Amino acid sequence: MPEVKFTVDQSKSMRDQTVPGHNRWHPDVPVAAMVHPGDEFRLECREWTDAQIGNNDSANDVRDVDLKATHMLSGPIGVEGAEPGDLLVVDILDLGPVPQQVGAAPGQGWGYTGVFAKANGGGFLTDYFPDAYKAIWDFHGQQAVSRHLPGVRFTGITHPGLFGTAPSADLLASWNRREQALIDTDPDRIPPLGLAPDADGGLAGKATGSDAQRILGEGARTVPARENGGNHDIKNFTRGARVFYPVHVKDAKLSGGDLHFSQGDGEITFCGAIEMGGYIDFHVDLIKGGMEKYGISTNPVFMPGNVEPRYSEFMSFIGISVDHDTDTNYYMDATVAFRRACLNAVEYLKRFGYSGEQAYLILGAAPVEGRISGIVDIPNACCSLYLPTAIFDFDVRPTTAGPTTADRGQCAVSTA
Repeated sequence: MPEVKFTVDQSKSMRDQTVPGHNRWHPDVPVAAMVHPGDEFRLECREWTDAQIGNNDSANDVRDVDLKATHMLSGPIGVEGAEPGDLLVVDILDLGPVPQQVGAAPGQGWGYTGVFAKANGGGFLTDYFPDAYKAIWDFHGQQAVSRHLPGVRFTGITHPGLFGTAPSADLLASWNRREQALIDTDPDRIPPLGLAPDADGGLAGKATGSDAQRILGEGARTVPARENGGNHDIKNFTRGARVFYPVHVKDAKLSGGDLHFSQGDGEITFCGAIEMGGYIDFHVDLIKGGMEKYGISTNPVFMPGNVEPRYSEFMSFIGISVDHDTDTNYYMDATVAFRRACLNAVEYLKRFGYSGEQAYLILGAAPVEGRISGIVDIPNACCSLYLPTAIFDFDVRPTTAGPTTADRGQCAVSTA
């Protein structure tokens, strides 16, 4: 087993670890451990909310989750010799849930998918599903099943939702400036257009005192993807993947977490993956001056992993850039088109006995594929969603006999 460079005791909050992680991006978060180019090592990770979500049949915990305390990241890991302008080459060797453990924390034999309430972040379809919902998944080797979504079983593509290098001071200032400008265009919007720096709920790794206060006052929230990598939520970022991260500070300072047992393209419920804590094994190397050599300046580049389930038959749902609820046409809007493809899939699955909320959870967690299928034929962009038929234990294909309707139970819901 590779040497563990960041250890997590899953019975404790990230704040109470021997070496705590962090949940803000800032160049001055202290290095937790150092590695050399060519090293292989392991990071243990806490589930992204620091285990605020429980293995139960209520979604009140999803409704009430404190998003200011997320994401809990392991690291930073410094790479000897890394300098601004280099590319950090990161190979994912292995990852998974917490090994040989069963317990109360996500990743200890189970995980969850959540639909966030509109007032607390929402999701891609939040205008249609404004309340909080949840599904618990039990892990059986590579497969996941849920008591809240009967009739579904699939092989997960395990991957980290979030990894990245530390920003420089200038890059951090640019993030904060441009995101605040966006927020200021509609500061009272629900859900908000962005999340400005906020020390409340923040964690600054090994920093203490005034250093920690400054980091948390300036540090960027970890919700979106940015130039350093961050919260990409790419399901094929899995075993065998190689990522080329821009280096913005000395030692690169690689951090991450937000491990997923599985996820559909887009992670459309916001908490749409099967969330878990666990471990991830890396190999790292450097390409000196690689950012200029390869023109990689604004975002990382990665080579997808070669591990994924072999699904060969799909039901593919199409959407165009038309809001059918208001009969409004949008010009080449891929977001509107993909939203309609998702809604079409939800409506289809409802015919088999699932509630809309259950169907939404399935599309967030199962290894569905989302594609931009047409982006040139004015005025309508065309997007598609590919749903593997084999994840169901009944036939979901259209037949002359009609859909096989059954009692599919219900997902976990929030209560007053």
